[in-house]
Amino acid sequence: MSYVLAFLGFVALIILHEAGHFTAAKAVGMRVERFSLFMGPLLVKFRRGETEYGIGPFPLGGYVRITGMNPHEEIPPDVVHRAYYNQKVWKRIVVILAGPAVNLLIAFIIFWAIALSQGQSVANTNVATVEAGSASAAVLRPGDHVVSVDGVGGSETAIRNQIGTHKCARAQVNGCVAATPARVVVERDGKLMTFEIKPKYSTAEGEDRPLLGVSFGATQEPIGVVKAASLSGSNMWYVTTRTVSVVARIFEPQERKQLHSIVYGYTATQESFATSTTQALYVLGLISLSLAIINLFPFLPLDGGHVFWAVAEKVRGKRIPFEIMERAGIVGFVLILMVFVIGFTNDISALSGPGFGIH
Repeated sequence: MSYVLAFLGFVALIILHEAGHFTAAKAVGMRVERFSLFMGPLLVKFRRGETEYGIGPFPLGGYVRITGMNPHEEIPPDVVHRAYYNQKVWKRIVVILAGPAVNLLIAFIIFWAIALSQGQSVANTNVATVEAGSASAAVLRPGDHVVSVDGVGGSETAIRNQIGTHKCARAQVNGCVAATPARVVVERDGKLMTFEIKPKYSTAEGEDRPLLGVSFGATQEPIGVVKAASLSGSNMWYVTTRTVSVVARIFEPQERKQLHSIVYGYTATQESFATSTTQALYVLGLISLSLAIINLFPFLPLDGGHVFWAVAEKVRGKRIPFEIMERAGIVGFVLILMVFVIGFTNDISALSGPGFGIH
């Protein structure tokens, strides 16, 4: 069942993306010849009005065919005025951006709904785990409530900042022990207990400060619609900057390993559905957001490429020769193919090895 749900999730993303183009094109008066789910010769098709609807044999996407996307095609005289390249630039941009806009909206709604239903994770000062071999291992236990450090109490952030004041006697290097101990007061079984513990400087896992060798717990607190929207926006911005960074640094080996293809997307979604519906929806949200981001890169045949040339035409004041766009499109196609091959290779390597690690 998880395979079916993952497939339906991908189909929904494709349909909604193309529906964005379709709806916008109809709204601004363009003639839509075909709305296709999947690629290749249509296996199933029917006509409603001037538009043919169908399903192709290859589940690699879909497309909306608008009359006049190629200015050299023969167009019936009665619809020439509705052809794509005979429309104002702003209309073309609206139609092209409608697809990625739908993907962005889907991602936002999914992230917003998950944040609203699950609330926000807020760190507390209860000890969750104690690192084996650390100075704290001899005195602290999971479940201890840290009341204060050196008399400083309150939030987890305040306590961590106070721990961070205990510097090493010499250079602050990974593994060095603080010159002075921290006075840690904890509540255990209703009793207050005081311990003196020397923090150890750590640069592991993104840290760069003295630590006691414990991790604090967290509680889920309910949030309102505005806060959920803010968290959704922050999440989308982080994913966007990360995705752009990976693609922009594609020739760096470490960044290149982060690229994935539709194989990863489908497998991740399927495994997520097998584990948790919420996790699966989150993965679909990430995929929808990634589709929007990649589609907005300024290379034909991507949506961003069409927007780029439409804006170039507006700036130039007259139409860009289609031959120039075709040559530029070859460069864009090669780049897209390269990204796909790298992502597909990474996915095959992962599947033949440890897998994607989604549980």
